[in-house]
Amino acid sequence: MMKKGVYAAGLSLFNEDCSLNIEATIKHASSTIKKGLHGVFFFGSTGQSQLISISEKKTLISKIANHKLKKYFYLGTGCNSLKDNIDLIKYAMEYDFKEFLIMPPAYYNGNTDEGVFSFYSSLISVIPKIRIILYNFEKLSRFKFSESLVTNLVKKYPKNIIGCKDSSYNLYDKLKIPNFLMFPGSEAKLLKGLKMGCAGCISAVTNVTHSLSRKVFDDFHNKNKQSENEKLIMVREVFDQYNLISALHSFFSIRDVSYKKVLPPLVLLTDEKRKELINKLNKLDFILDKDLAA
Repeated sequence: MMKKGVYAAGLSLFNEDCSLNIEATIKHASSTIKKGLHGVFFFGSTGQSQLISISEKKTLISKIANHKLKKYFYLGTGCNSLKDNIDLIKYAMEYDFKEFLIMPPAYYNGNTDEGVFSFYSSLISVIPKIRIILYNFEKLSRFKFSESLVTNLVKKYPKNIIGCKDSSYNLYDKLKIPNFLMFPGSEAKLLKGLKMGCAGCISAVTNVTHSLSRKVFDDFHNKNKQSENEKLIMVREVFDQYNLISALHSFFSIRDVSYKKVLPPLVLLTDEKRKELINKLNKLDFILDKDLAA
């Protein structure tokens, strides 16, 4: 069962023919767990989930079902279609995955609280044992969750709606629901969120800031002086100056060419921008492999 902690929206790696590189994707997720993360979500926005086929998602799910780190692995769906969501979730639940990060259907503008409530209600009516982490990301879904919508969903489905990833940042420091896991979508909001009662964070950039983020989380819970939060925020601010998927893949591709492939229409940073990114991180004395969580 999901608990408080620092999680990554995991990266997906691809072969030259744009097929999902299953083994490399799992290897990347495993490496971030070993660096201190409490868990990794496959098929979130950072994982280019909307661009990956249902069949490839199912193949990866079957591969991680017996992995030694399975208890740290979580799933998004990255589907707009209600039917595709149901199909993928039912398949994953056969492998004992129970918790899913689910964004409302994107593309169409003007979605209402009533319509989004109906979307989640439809999922729960078909899959009554599902546990859902709501995904609030207006930039991608063109819909922003209101406090009343989340409250009403939890009131109606207290065993099913267990948390929220807030990447619109209009909920994490305001909404107070007992036994509800609230995760801001950026580690720059991690410490503030913890002070406000949040559970941790689910972030794209924790693929890189895993150790720093875990140190901030542990120091908060151990009531230690915060020594790394300022640096953590500055590193996140550097990545926020670029498309996050492009920046993360460009960053990792310096050491490993398997990160060089992203799915169209996404592209890597130009050489100039990649050098700029690295120079900015070097000025912060940011060392990826420095394990502060040990």
